[in-house]
Amino acid sequence: MSNEATWNEILVEQKVTYALEMGGKFFLIENVPARVNVETGEQYFAPKTVDRLQQAVWKHQQPVRTITMPVYEYTKLA
Repeated sequence: MSNEATWNEILVEQKVTYALEMGGKFFLIENVPARVNVETGEQYFAPKTVDRLQQAVWKHQQPVRTITMPVYEYTKLA
């Protein structure tokens, strides 16, 4: 008998929000196609999708909106 666990991942196609940090700035891209592991929530992106995401930021495409968000320092949390 093998000690190796059998891993049957179930991946579903979903639209997700992708977070990207470049040069100290954060970017969110909504409605990105991904395959998502239903058990772990891990997201998998096609290489073509990742290229498109990075190009959008590198080429300074106009965002559909801008948001403000709070920033917390982990070591200062109660």
